[in-house]
Amino acid sequence: MKRIYIAAYHQSKFGKLLNMTVPEIAKNAIANVCSEINADPALLDVGTVGAACNISLNDQGLVSGLVASVPGLSGKPIESVENACASGGQAILATILKLQAGWGDTGFAMGYEKMRDADGKMDGKKVGSALGVFSHPEERVGKTYIFPHLFAEIQAAYMAKYGVSEYELASIAAQEYANGNLNPLAQMTKVRVSREEAATVGERNRYIIDGLPLKTYECSQITDGYATLILATEEGLRKLGVSRADAVEIAGYAQATDSLRVSDRDPLTPYGARIAMHKAYEMAGVRPDQVDVAEVHDCFSVTGAIGTEVLGVAQPGDGAKYWANGMAAVDGGRTSINLSGGLIAAGHAVGATGVRMLGDCFRQLRGRAPAGLQRKDAEIAATFNVGGTLCASVCTVLKR
Repeated sequence: MKRIYIAAYHQSKFGKLLNMTVPEIAKNAIANVCSEINADPALLDVGTVGAACNISLNDQGLVSGLVASVPGLSGKPIESVENACASGGQAILATILKLQAGWGDTGFAMGYEKMRDADGKMDGKKVGSALGVFSHPEERVGKTYIFPHLFAEIQAAYMAKYGVSEYELASIAAQEYANGNLNPLAQMTKVRVSREEAATVGERNRYIIDGLPLKTYECSQITDGYATLILATEEGLRKLGVSRADAVEIAGYAQATDSLRVSDRDPLTPYGARIAMHKAYEMAGVRPDQVDVAEVHDCFSVTGAIGTEVLGVAQPGDGAKYWANGMAAVDGGRTSINLSGGLIAAGHAVGATGVRMLGDCFRQLRGRAPAGLQRKDAEIAATFNVGGTLCASVCTVLKR
């Protein structure tokens, strides 16, 4: 197995890309990440694009072909992948496997989503329908807002099984909004939310589904955005002119998928997620208690809690308490989680999310995080990217 490194990272500001077309997104994503290290795109040997709603929302397939139109990339082995909200993570793994197979020494993993129109407006019904297809057909029946409804049910089950309060779960959203306020690339840089506001039902914070505990502030955002990594072997770093000291190693990585039907499994202790995280740790030779910073897939507050447990830094049922007790903060003393603001505040550009997670960890390990969000002396990071209702999982471990 060759060692694989992140040589460069670039992302757009998450939120609204306005009238930027998909071909322009593809071009900008490659040009901007190459400019981070002054590299010619022709130096990239392989690549993968992750997107989930490009056909349903943008009427555009084969995005890999748009990327191949960038001068220097024509004729390269580039593919498009879809794995719901784990599409970005899957793109990273696909590029890593190409490098491991000897198809090249350098490559890119790009993720994007454009979920709003040219004026930045969102069609809630259309977006809901586009995302709803990533659930089991039988479990969509009778649900207007499919994923919020499914996760609201998971949240209710989590609270009932472990005796967790709405206030404890609201701590996740409040901390992430506070982090997002400090992250200039986050979507929610201006909206400030206290723990009390996140926990209290009001005009701006309503229950999404009648009779279920999920509230507005506990939901991820509808987001435009793109994010790109340049990955390389040790030989690839030399070709790119990037020193190992300026790179970050992807020391462990794994992927696992469970049944799409939620009723087939226990989403509170997702089997595939735990397998993937364990394999990533084992490959990296790292224990959970050695992780300094992490990015987990908090599409809703309950997944932030469960993700904390999948990381292994909290026992089942203690994930929300970990946040409520301040342990996830930049100065929490243990593993700092979602210092970017997470999906709830940084935004959830579906296909870009898995890429963005590693990008933010790369910045943490290189000491390049925004002021107020940099974890001191961060050396090891982990990510947990999810597709569907805790169905498809991509996990990684990074080392400085």
